[in-house]
Amino acid sequence: MASLICTLQNHQDDVNWCAFSAKLLATCSGDKTLRIYNTHDFSELPFSPLTGHGYSVHCCCFSPCGQFLVSCSTDATTVVWSVVTGDIEAVLEHPGRSPVRICAVSPDSVHLVSGASDGTLALWDFPSKQLRRTGGVSDTTMVACSFSPCSQMFMTGSTYGDLRLWDLHMNQLHAEKNAHDLGVSCCTFAPSIHSGGQHVQFHLASCGQDCHLKIWAINKLRSGAYKMQLLHTLTGQSAPVLCCAYSSDGQLLVSGSVDKSVTVYDADNAVLLYTLNHHERYVTACSFSPTSSLIATGSMDKSVNIWRLEDGCSGNDGKMLPEECAQTSNEGKPAAGRSKLLVADWSEEDVSEWLVEEGLGGLVDKFKANNIDGTELLRLTKETLASELSIDSVGLRSKLLRKVEELKDDSVCSGIPDEFLCPITRELMREPVIAADGYSYEREAIESWINTKNRSSPMTNLPLLTTLLTPNHTLKMAISRWKTSQ
Repeated sequence: MASLICTLQNHQDDVNWCAFSAKLLATCSGDKTLRIYNTHDFSELPFSPLTGHGYSVHCCCFSPCGQFLVSCSTDATTVVWSVVTGDIEAVLEHPGRSPVRICAVSPDSVHLVSGASDGTLALWDFPSKQLRRTGGVSDTTMVACSFSPCSQMFMTGSTYGDLRLWDLHMNQLHAEKNAHDLGVSCCTFAPSIHSGGQHVQFHLASCGQDCHLKIWAINKLRSGAYKMQLLHTLTGQSAPVLCCAYSSDGQLLVSGSVDKSVTVYDADNAVLLYTLNHHERYVTACSFSPTSSLIATGSMDKSVNIWRLEDGCSGNDGKMLPEECAQTSNEGKPAAGRSKLLVADWSEEDVSEWLVEEGLGGLVDKFKANNIDGTELLRLTKETLASELSIDSVGLRSKLLRKVEELKDDSVCSGIPDEFLCPITRELMREPVIAADGYSYEREAIESWINTKNRSSPMTNLPLLTTLLTPNHTLKMAISRWKTSQ
C-alpha cells in the first residue's frame, strides 16, 4: 500500500533535490533556498529557509551523522550548513568557478565531492573543508555522483551518458561509455557490499534521458580491476527518468520521471511495485527515509510529496502523519525514561523492566543475580545463556536473542549515526580501531573476528594484509560528543 500523507508547498520555484537524515528532510530549489523539515510532523524548522546561495540550488545532502547539510549551486559554491543552528559552516568555491551541479558526502564522513558544469570534480576533506584533489572529464557536465558504501570510491554520471568510477586519488577505475543514451541524470550506490568467490560486488542504479532506470553490478576482481555488468533495465516510465534512490536496506528503488510519475521497484527482483501519480509536472527529486517507510518526491510543480509505503496505516484520506501512525501501537516499546538512553547505558533495573515488557519476566531474577546491565545484554550469546545463566530451554534462549537483535535494530533506527556502529556487532563503538581494510570496528569484535575467521575482512571478505589495529581517536571523540548531545 502506498499513501500520500502530506504535500509541502513552500518553495517558489522548481524543487531540484530532496534528502532525508534520521530526523529531518531537506529540499532545495531554483528559488535559491533550502528548506528543512522535522520528519516527526513535517513542520518547518525555525531557521528555515536557508538563504546563503545566490542562484539556483541544484543538490543537497546530509552528512551521515545528520549534523550538517551540504548544498551546491549555480553560484559555483558548495555550502556546508549546521542543521542545529542553520548557520553556514563553510563556503567551498569550486575550482574554475564553474556552476556546481552535484555534491555527495562519503558514508564515513571523510570526503565530499562536487561536480560542475565544465566537467570538473573537486574532492574535499570534509572535516577540515580543505580541497584535496581535482579531476574530471572535459566538454561535459557532471550531473550525478554517489559514493560507494565502503567510501573508497565514487561514481559520476555526465550529460554525455557515461558512468565513471573514481578512487580517492582521482584515478579513473572504470568508464562505462554510453550507459544512457542522451545523458545520465542520476546514479546511486546500493547500501550493501556483496562479496564472495573471486570478487567484491557493489550494486548501482542509474537513470537517464533514454527513459530507462538501470541496475548494475560493479565487480572488483582480485587483480584490482573493476568490471561493470548490466543486471536489469527497468522501463516502467515513458519519458526521461530524472532521479533515483535506494531504500536504506537496498531492497527498494524509487525513481521520478518527466512523465510526472514516481515508480517503486523491488530492487533485487526488478519488479514494479507501485506507480504513484500526484505531481503536476516533471518529478525531479526522490529520497527514502533511512528510519521509516517514507519517500519524499520533489517536482517542477514546486511541491514535495511525502508518501508512506506500508500496510495498515491509513486514515484522513491518506493524510495521516508519521506520529499518528506510530501512536496506533506501542506494544514492546521502551518506557519513556529508557527511550532516551542507549541500550548500552541501561541499568540492571532498565533491563529488568524490558524483560517484563517483552513477556520474559521469568528471567528477571537470573539477570539480576548475574548483574546483567545494558552492555552485558547486548553481548549475550547462546553459549552464555546456556552456560552462565543456566537457561535450559532452547526456545526461550532463541526468543531472548531475537528480542536482543530487535533492540540492536531499533538502535540503528533511533538516529545513531551508522558510522558509530561496529560493522560486526552493530553496536555503538567504545574503543574503535581501524583495520587493514580501512574500516573501523570495535576492538574486541575485530580481534575476535581475526582470531576465528582466518584474517579475512568482515566487510570485503578479502584477506587482511596485516592484523595491526590502529586506535581511531577521531571517531572515539565524535562518538563521545554525540552521546553528550543526546
